[in-house]
Amino acid sequence: MDQRAPGPGVRRGRDRTWLVTTPVPGLSAVHPRWLAEPRRAVAAVGEGLRALHDTLPVDRCPFTWSAADRVRTAYRRVAAGLAAPPRWHAEQTGLTAAQALAVLADVPEVDRTVVCHGDSCGPNTIVGADGRWSGHVDLGSLGVADRWADLAVAAWSTGRNYRPGWEQLLLDAYGVPADPERTRWYHLLYDLDE
Repeated sequence: MDQRAPGPGVRRGRDRTWLVTTPVPGLSAVHPRWLAEPRRAVAAVGEGLRALHDTLPVDRCPFTWSAADRVRTAYRRVAAGLAAPPRWHAEQTGLTAAQALAVLADVPEVDRTVVCHGDSCGPNTIVGADGRWSGHVDLGSLGVADRWADLAVAAWSTGRNYRPGWEQLLLDAYGVPADPERTRWYHLLYDLDE
């Protein structure tokens, strides 16, 4: 991982059949230490996500997490019966798979292209002893996309990880106003391509 956006380093076994990552200093933002201080933890998640987005060079990232690629995946998952309404979050209640795909066909204009984490949430954000973001883990879906692909999921996860009502604090810590339309669209995409 780029040291300007800290994450675990990778070490392979001699026979290349296993790998080990090096530790990132701190604790997960959902460790009991930080669950007891949700304001600090949520701010750290937002600040860390902004640092990741501002630091990693889009033109040097070989991976994509674009909306177009993910919508194609959503169509395949729905066709295979892997993305069905009962498995979706409550805000999608009432939508059929066909209706959801119709919504996803109208991809929002890109706000800002960045290297996205791909699973931006409290469990994947490491917070140092000082209460500040110190790194990210679980970067298996990292790729170039609109920043709202990460922001929508990160803000959404605050309700699961802490309790409802922390979304705006995360967006404030990141430094962006709320965008309900993009947020809803990326929530739906997350449910269908997860």
